[in-house]
Amino acid sequence: MEVVRRFSNYKPSLWTHTYLNSLTSIYGENIYKERAEKLKGNIKIMLKEANGTLNQLELIDNIQRLGVCYHFEDETDEILKGIFVNFNSTKNKRSENISLYAASLQFRLLRQHGYLVLPQDAFKDFIDDGTFKTKPSDDTTKGILNLYEASFLAIQGENILDVAQDFAIKYLNENLELTTADDPTLGEHIRHALELPFHWRMPRVEVRWYIPIYQSTLHMNPVLLEFAKLDFNIVQALYIEEIKDLSRWNTSTKLTEKMSFARDRIVECYFWMLGLTFELQFGYTREIITKLGFFVNVIDDAYDTYATLDEVRLFTQAIERWDVKEIEQLPSYMRVCFLVVFNLINELVFNALKEQDIDIGPPLRKALLDYCKSGEVEAKWYHSGYKPALDEYLECSLITVSTPFLIICAYFITASPITKQAIQSLDQYPSIVRWSNMVVRLADDLATSYDEIKRGDVPKLIQCYMHEKGASEEEARAHVNHLISESWKKINNNLYVESPFSKTYIPIAMNLARVSQCVYQTCDGNGYPTPESKEQVASLLVHPIPI
Repeated sequence: MEVVRRFSNYKPSLWTHTYLNSLTSIYGENIYKERAEKLKGNIKIMLKEANGTLNQLELIDNIQRLGVCYHFEDETDEILKGIFVNFNSTKNKRSENISLYAASLQFRLLRQHGYLVLPQDAFKDFIDDGTFKTKPSDDTTKGILNLYEASFLAIQGENILDVAQDFAIKYLNENLELTTADDPTLGEHIRHALELPFHWRMPRVEVRWYIPIYQSTLHMNPVLLEFAKLDFNIVQALYIEEIKDLSRWNTSTKLTEKMSFARDRIVECYFWMLGLTFELQFGYTREIITKLGFFVNVIDDAYDTYATLDEVRLFTQAIERWDVKEIEQLPSYMRVCFLVVFNLINELVFNALKEQDIDIGPPLRKALLDYCKSGEVEAKWYHSGYKPALDEYLECSLITVSTPFLIICAYFITASPITKQAIQSLDQYPSIVRWSNMVVRLADDLATSYDEIKRGDVPKLIQCYMHEKGASEEEARAHVNHLISESWKKINNNLYVESPFSKTYIPIAMNLARVSQCVYQTCDGNGYPTPESKEQVASLLVHPIPI
C-alpha cells in the first residue's frame, strides 16, 4: 500500500554552498587586530578616568550598545559596583539634582548587571500618588525614553514599572513627530524602541543598527566608534570561516539530500547561534549548536508533516535505546539523521569525560528524548484529530519548539566546571530555561501558526485560545503578547537570585528569547526567509561596516 505523505513545500535555501565558500574578509589580518588592541587600551584608560556617575553610565551604555562590552567586563563591573554601593548609601535621601534620564539609565544598567535596585528607591523623586511626573529641568523626551527602556527590567509584582511603561508609551507616541523634527537621532531611537525594547533585542543585530546611529550623534567618541567598527569586522571575519565550515559539513552529511522535504537552513541556524553567543571565544559552541539546530529543524519537519505515525514512533524509540543498531529499523531517509545526532551527542560526552571527568550522556539524552517524545505526542494529536486544551498545548509545545534541548546542550559546552547541582536543575527545566523557551514558543506561534496549520500541523496557541475562550484572533494575539511580557519578568528574576548556573550561561539562555523575537518579529525567518530577513543575516555575516 502506497504511503500518503504531507509536504511542507519549503523553498530552497537562499544561501548556496558555492556562494558561502566565496566569502572573504580582509579583517582577519593582523594589521586590523593590532589597531584594535591599541584602541582597546585607550578605552580602558577612558573607563578608569571617567568622572561623575552620569558620564560613567553613558560610557558603559555606549560600550554595551556598540557590542564591545565583553572586552571590558572587569572595568565596567568595578564601576557599576561602586555606583550601586553609593546608591544604597543615599537611596533614602531625596535628590533635586538627578534627572529622570540619569535615574532611568542608572536603574537599567545596574539591573542588567545583576544589581537588584528597587524601583521605588530609584524613582522616588518622580512618583506622585502612584503616577510619574517630570521635573522642569529634565530633558523630558530623552528621560521618558530611558524610563520606557528601564521598565522592561521589571520582575513580577513591580506594578510601578507597569505604570511607568504605560506612561512612557503614551507620551512617546504622542510626541514622536515633534521629537523627530527637533532631533532626528532621538526620533529614530524612539521609533526603534517602540517596535521592540532594547532589553528584548538580539544583541548582534542591535549593534549593527546602533553603530551608524552612534556615528551621527552630537557627542560621538571617535576612538570608541573606530574600535566598535573594527571589532565588528574582525569578529565577522571569524564568522565567515565558521559558516564555510558548517556549509561543508552540511554538504558532506547529505542530510539535506536525504531529507529533501525539510528546511535547508544552515545559515539561519547559525544566525540563531550568533544571537546566543557572538563573542570570539564561543566558536565551538556556535559550531555544535548550529549542527544540532539543523538536526532538530529536519526532524521537526519529519514529525510535523512528512513522517507516518509509525515512523515517528520508530525514531523516538531509536533515540530512547541509543544504539547505532537501531538504524536498521528506521526508514532510509531517517538513518543519516539518527547518525548525525548520535555522533554529535557522543562527541560532547567524550569531551566532557576527557576534560572534566564527568558523564553528561544521561542529561543530554534525556533532553533529546523529551523533545522526540513530545513531538510524537503532537503527531498523535494530528493523526487522531485531537484538539488539546490550552495548558496541555503549552506544556507539550514548550518542548517541541526544540530550543530547550539546544540550550541545555549549550550549558554542557560552555560550563567549566559542569556541576552536579546544575545537572539536577536542568533535568527539571529550571526557570531560566523554561521562561526563555516560553518566549520562543510564543513568538514562534505569533508568526507561524497559520502557515503551520496549512501545511498539516496541529492547532497552535492562538487557535487553542480562541477555541477554549471563545475569543477573537485579535484578543488571542493580545493575550500571547501579554504572556511574552510576563515571561520576561520571570526571566529577569534570574539575574538576581542564587543559581547553579554561571554568569556566562544565564545571558546565553536569555539571548535565546531575544533571538526568537528578532527572527519572528515580522515573518517566519526560519521557515520562510524573506529578502529582508536575508539582508539582516547578511549584515552580520557578509557586509563589513565601513571604517
